[in-house]
Amino acid sequence: QLQLAESGGGLVQPGGSLRLSCAASGDTLDYYAMGWFRQSPGEEREGVSCINYSGRETNYADSVKGRFTISRDNAKKMVYLQVNSLRPEDTSVYYCAAGFTCTADGTLYEYEYWGQGTQVTVSS
Repeated sequence: QLQLAESGGGLVQPGGSLRLSCAASGDTLDYYAMGWFRQSPGEEREGVSCINYSGRETNYADSVKGRFTISRDNAKKMVYLQVNSLRPEDTSVYYCAAGFTCTADGTLYEYEYWGQGTQVTVSS
């Protein structure tokens, strides 16, 4: 069993940055691809970025490419999402998930575990 807990969200002005963190407990991350999703009220969950088990492969949705960076530290059981140049349309609840398939559009599939989410609000 794996438990995931996100943190690092908050209120930021357009153009600002945040570092989202996902802390894992209960099991090793070594065998999981990891991903970040976001979901706003009334919207479908959107895959934002994913990273393979070793960290050598990272993928991003077109909407965040060049602005967001995903990384992981398996020894610390942590996954990060550096979000820069934030826009109002990035406002959402961001979730991390552990799964097995990281696709080129930044979506993680076959995910078995996910956290409770952290709110990111971009507003002036």
